[in-house]
Amino acid sequence: MDAVRVAAGPVGANVTATSAPAPEAAAGAATPHLGSVAVVKLSAPQATPEAVEYTEILEAEDRPWVTVVWDDPVNLMHYVTYIFQKLFGYSKAKATELMLKVHNEGKAVVSSGSRDKMEHDVQRLHAAGLWATMQRDD
Repeated sequence: MDAVRVAAGPVGANVTATSAPAPEAAAGAATPHLGSVAVVKLSAPQATPEAVEYTEILEAEDRPWVTVVWDDPVNLMHYVTYIFQKLFGYSKAKATELMLKVHNEGKAVVSSGSRDKMEHDVQRLHAAGLWATMQRDD
């Protein structure tokens, strides 16, 4: 049986074709010889870690995630300002600006970055009693 390497099949699959006598000819049947039969063996395509990591990095760079704080009827404005300073290290002026945006416009983006970081920021804001969500940046 001769093994031949061919470049056919699904992308990334390793394909090996071998030729063998037809089953009828091997069994000595009275039917005329029909030639040889091609046996094709496919192996599953393998993803390389470099390709997967590269795709994830591109996705993260294309559209970062953002944390949005929403206006609520419970928390006082000075408390929201304090939380922004405490959790994100904003100056009093920047924290006040964000708080006023939440108060006047109903929401404000308070941080941006990777999905994991935004999930962590949302959890910390929830623990502080603020209404927060995360979404892809527009």
